[in-house]
Amino acid sequence: MDVGTFIFIGVIVIAAFYFMTIYNNLVRIKHNVSQAWSNIDILLKQRHDELPKLVEVCKQYMDYEGTALEKIIAARSGVSQAREAGDMGALGMAEGQLRLGLGSLFAVSEAYPELKANENFQHLQSRITGLEDAIADRREYYNDSVNINNVRIEQFPDLIIARFFNFKEQSLLEFDEEEKADVDIKSLFSQ
Repeated sequence: MDVGTFIFIGVIVIAAFYFMTIYNNLVRIKHNVSQAWSNIDILLKQRHDELPKLVEVCKQYMDYEGTALEKIIAARSGVSQAREAGDMGALGMAEGQLRLGLGSLFAVSEAYPELKANENFQHLQSRITGLEDAIADRREYYNDSVNINNVRIEQFPDLIIARFFNFKEQSLLEFDEEEKADVDIKSLFSQ
Protein backbone atom coordinates (compact mmCIF):
# COMPACT_ATOMS: atom_id res chain seq x y z
CA MET A 1 0.00 0.00 0.00
CA ASP A 2 1.18 3.46 -0.77
CA VAL A 3 1.07 6.57 1.43
CA GLY A 4 -2.03 7.92 -0.33
CA THR A 5 -4.04 4.83 0.63
CA PHE A 6 -2.99 5.15 4.29
CA ILE A 7 -3.98 8.81 4.30
CA PHE A 8 -7.33 8.00 2.68
CA ILE A 9 -8.05 5.24 5.23
CA GLY A 10 -6.94 7.56 8.05
CA VAL A 11 -9.29 10.31 6.87
CA ILE A 12 -12.19 7.81 6.65
CA VAL A 13 -11.49 6.50 10.17
CA ILE A 14 -11.25 10.02 11.61
CA ALA A 15 -14.47 11.09 9.83
CA ALA A 16 -16.29 7.96 11.06
CA PHE A 17 -15.08 8.60 14.61
CA TYR A 18 -16.15 12.26 14.36
CA PHE A 19 -19.66 11.40 13.13
CA MET A 20 -19.98 8.67 15.76
CA THR A 21 -19.07 11.22 18.44
CA ILE A 22 -21.70 13.63 17.12
CA TYR A 23 -24.33 10.86 17.08
CA ASN A 24 -23.51 9.82 20.66
CA ASN A 25 -23.72 13.43 21.85
CA LEU A 26 -27.12 13.86 20.18
CA VAL A 27 -28.37 10.67 21.84
CA ARG A 28 -27.15 11.90 25.23
CA ILE A 29 -28.88 15.26 24.74
CA LYS A 30 -32.13 13.55 23.66
CA HIS A 31 -32.08 11.41 26.79
CA ASN A 32 -31.38 14.47 28.96
CA VAL A 33 -34.61 15.97 27.65
CA SER A 34 -36.48 12.75 28.48
CA GLN A 35 -34.96 12.64 31.94
CA ALA A 36 -35.81 16.29 32.57
CA TRP A 37 -39.42 15.62 31.58
CA SER A 38 -39.53 12.54 33.85
CA ASN A 39 -38.37 14.68 36.77
CA ILE A 40 -41.23 17.12 36.15
CA ASP A 41 -43.70 14.29 35.68
CA ILE A 42 -42.84 12.78 39.07
CA LEU A 43 -43.47 16.08 40.82
CA LEU A 44 -46.70 16.67 38.90
CA LYS A 45 -47.94 13.25 40.00
CA GLN A 46 -47.02 13.99 43.61
CA ARG A 47 -48.87 17.30 43.50
CA HIS A 48 -51.76 15.59 41.71
CA ASP A 49 -52.02 13.21 44.68
CA GLU A 50 -51.83 16.00 47.29
CA LEU A 51 -54.48 18.30 45.82
CA PRO A 52 -57.55 16.14 46.66
CA LYS A 53 -56.37 16.04 50.28
CA LEU A 54 -56.10 19.83 50.34
CA VAL A 55 -59.54 20.22 48.77
CA GLU A 56 -61.07 17.84 51.34
CA VAL A 57 -59.53 19.72 54.27
CA CYS A 58 -60.75 23.01 52.83
CA LYS A 59 -64.27 21.68 52.23
CA GLN A 60 -64.62 21.04 55.95
CA TYR A 61 -64.18 24.75 56.67
CA MET A 62 -65.21 26.60 53.52
CA ASP A 63 -68.92 26.06 53.03
CA TYR A 64 -69.51 28.71 50.40
CA GLU A 65 -66.13 28.98 48.65
CA GLY A 66 -66.94 26.31 46.09
CA THR A 67 -65.67 28.29 43.10
CA ALA A 68 -62.08 28.34 44.37
CA LEU A 69 -62.18 24.60 44.97
CA GLU A 70 -63.87 23.92 41.61
CA LYS A 71 -61.15 25.89 39.80
CA ILE A 72 -58.49 23.73 41.40
CA ILE A 73 -60.31 20.50 40.59
CA ALA A 74 -60.81 21.53 36.94
CA ALA A 75 -57.22 22.73 36.56
CA ARG A 76 -55.92 19.53 38.17
CA SER A 77 -57.82 17.54 35.57
CA GLY A 78 -56.42 19.72 32.77
CA VAL A 79 -52.85 19.24 34.00
CA SER A 80 -53.36 15.50 34.21
CA GLN A 81 -54.75 15.25 30.68
CA ALA A 82 -52.01 17.43 29.18
CA ARG A 83 -49.31 15.55 31.09
CA GLU A 84 -50.56 12.17 29.87
CA ALA A 85 -50.78 13.47 26.28
CA GLY A 86 -47.32 15.05 26.48
CA ASP A 87 -48.78 18.32 25.14
CA MET A 88 -46.41 21.01 26.46
CA GLY A 89 -48.60 23.90 25.26
CA ALA A 90 -51.71 22.58 26.98
CA LEU A 91 -49.69 21.68 30.06
CA GLY A 92 -48.35 25.22 30.33
CA MET A 93 -51.87 26.65 30.15
CA ALA A 94 -53.29 24.14 32.63
CA GLU A 95 -50.37 24.74 35.00
CA GLY A 96 -51.10 28.47 34.88
CA GLN A 97 -54.74 27.87 35.78
CA LEU A 98 -53.79 25.53 38.61
CA ARG A 99 -51.32 27.99 40.08
CA LEU A 100 -53.89 30.78 39.92
CA GLY A 101 -56.45 28.52 41.60
CA LEU A 102 -54.03 27.60 44.38
CA GLY A 103 -53.08 31.23 44.89
CA SER A 104 -56.74 32.13 45.13
CA LEU A 105 -57.43 29.29 47.55
CA PHE A 106 -54.53 30.21 49.81
CA ALA A 107 -55.63 33.86 49.79
CA VAL A 108 -59.26 32.95 50.56
CA SER A 109 -58.08 30.70 53.39
CA GLU A 110 -56.99 33.86 55.23
CA ALA A 111 -60.67 34.48 55.97
CA TYR A 112 -60.94 31.13 57.78
CA PRO A 113 -58.87 31.19 60.99
CA GLU A 114 -59.82 27.62 61.90
CA LEU A 115 -58.70 26.40 58.49
CA LYS A 116 -55.48 28.36 58.61
CA ALA A 117 -54.75 26.93 62.07
CA ASN A 118 -55.53 23.36 60.97
CA GLU A 119 -52.38 21.25 61.08
CA ASN A 120 -53.38 19.20 58.01
CA PHE A 121 -54.00 22.38 56.00
CA GLN A 122 -50.67 23.86 57.05
CA HIS A 123 -48.85 20.65 56.16
CA LEU A 124 -50.57 20.35 52.77
CA GLN A 125 -50.05 24.03 52.00
CA SER A 126 -46.32 23.80 52.72
CA ARG A 127 -46.06 20.49 50.84
CA ILE A 128 -47.77 21.91 47.75
CA THR A 129 -45.74 25.11 47.93
CA GLY A 130 -42.57 23.01 48.10
CA LEU A 131 -43.71 20.95 45.13
CA GLU A 132 -44.46 24.16 43.18
CA ASP A 133 -40.94 25.42 43.82
CA ALA A 134 -39.43 22.09 42.80
CA ILE A 135 -41.57 22.01 39.63
CA ALA A 136 -40.39 25.51 38.74
CA ASP A 137 -36.76 24.41 39.14
CA ARG A 138 -37.30 21.31 37.05
CA ARG A 139 -39.14 23.29 34.36
CA GLU A 140 -36.07 25.49 34.03
CA TYR A 141 -33.82 22.43 33.67
CA TYR A 142 -36.23 20.88 31.16
CA ASN A 143 -36.33 24.03 29.02
CA ASP A 144 -32.52 24.26 29.14
CA SER A 145 -32.28 20.64 27.97
CA VAL A 146 -34.80 21.24 25.19
CA ASN A 147 -32.97 24.36 24.09
CA ILE A 148 -29.65 22.51 23.91
CA ASN A 149 -31.32 19.71 21.92
CA ASN A 150 -33.00 22.09 19.48
CA VAL A 151 -29.86 24.12 18.87
CA ARG A 152 -27.66 21.07 18.35
CA ILE A 153 -29.95 19.44 15.79
CA GLU A 154 -29.93 22.67 13.77
CA GLN A 155 -26.14 23.24 13.85
CA PHE A 156 -23.86 22.00 11.12
CA PRO A 157 -22.52 19.24 11.02
CA ASP A 158 -24.84 17.86 13.75
CA LEU A 159 -27.72 18.73 11.42
CA ILE A 160 -26.64 16.01 8.98
CA ILE A 161 -26.59 13.29 11.62
CA ALA A 162 -29.79 14.58 13.26
CA ARG A 163 -31.74 14.49 10.01
CA PHE A 164 -30.32 11.14 8.93
CA PHE A 165 -31.24 9.50 12.25
CA ASN A 166 -34.51 11.45 12.62
CA PHE A 167 -33.75 13.39 15.80
CA LYS A 168 -36.74 15.62 16.56
CA GLU A 169 -37.13 19.13 17.85
CA GLN A 170 -38.71 19.23 21.30
CA SER A 171 -41.28 21.69 22.65
CA LEU A 172 -40.45 24.10 25.42
CA LEU A 173 -42.70 24.16 28.47
CA GLU A 174 -44.04 27.71 28.17
CA PHE A 175 -46.69 29.56 30.11
CA ASP A 176 -49.40 31.94 29.10
CA GLU A 177 -49.15 35.65 29.78
CA GLU A 178 -51.63 35.39 32.66
CA GLU A 179 -49.19 33.31 34.71
CA LYS A 180 -46.25 35.60 33.93
CA ALA A 181 -48.16 38.73 34.97
CA ASP A 182 -47.95 40.15 38.48
CA VAL A 183 -50.56 38.75 40.83
CA ASP A 184 -53.28 41.17 41.88
CA ILE A 185 -53.22 40.46 45.61
CA LYS A 186 -56.09 42.85 46.33
CA SER A 187 -58.45 40.90 44.05
CA LEU A 188 -57.47 37.62 45.73
CA PHE A 189 -58.45 38.96 49.14
CA SER A 190 -61.73 40.44 47.91
CA GLN A 191 -63.08 37.09 46.70
